[in-house]
Amino acid sequence: MYPIVESTHVLSLMVFVGTLFIVDFRLLGIAFKNVPISELTSRILPWTTFGFVVIVSTGLMLFYAIPIRTYHSIWFRFKVVLIVASGINAWLFHRKMTKKPVVWNNDPVPPLHVRLSAAISVLVWSGVIICGRMIAYNWFDCDKQQPGWVQFLAECRAEDLIH
Repeated sequence: MYPIVESTHVLSLMVFVGTLFIVDFRLLGIAFKNVPISELTSRILPWTTFGFVVIVSTGLMLFYAIPIRTYHSIWFRFKVVLIVASGINAWLFHRKMTKKPVVWNNDPVPPLHVRLSAAISVLVWSGVIICGRMIAYNWFDCDKQQPGWVQFLAECRAEDLIH
C-alpha cells in the first residue's frame, strides 16, 4: 500500500504545485499576461485546492507509516517549517487582497508586493519539494553517529545512536 500512497502523494503534489505555479507566474508577470488574474484563479484554484487536500491526506498516511523516523528527519522538519511559512505567506497575501479591491486585475505586471508574495511562494514550495524528496535518504537518521547540530535538530536521544 505504501507505494500507492506515495505515488498518489507525488502525483497530487504535481497538480497542486503545478497549478499554484501557474497562478504565481501570472502574479509575477512572467506568463499569461493577457489573462485577467481573476479569470485565471477562478479556473485554476479549484484544482489547486483538490491537489492540496490529496497531498495533505496522503502526507498524513505516509507519516503514519513510519512516524518515528519521519518525526526525527531534519528534512521533514525543514519541510514542515516551509509549509507553515507558505501558509503564512498565502494568508498575508489574501488578507491584504481583501482589504482593497484589486485594481491591477488586468495589468500584465502586478504591483511589487504581489510579485514578492508570488516569488516567496515559488521559492518556498520548491524548498518543500526538495526537502520532501530528501526525507527518503537516511543520511541524518538518529541510528547513525551524527554531528551535534544534527542530533539537536532531529532530537536524537543518546540511546538511538550507534556507538
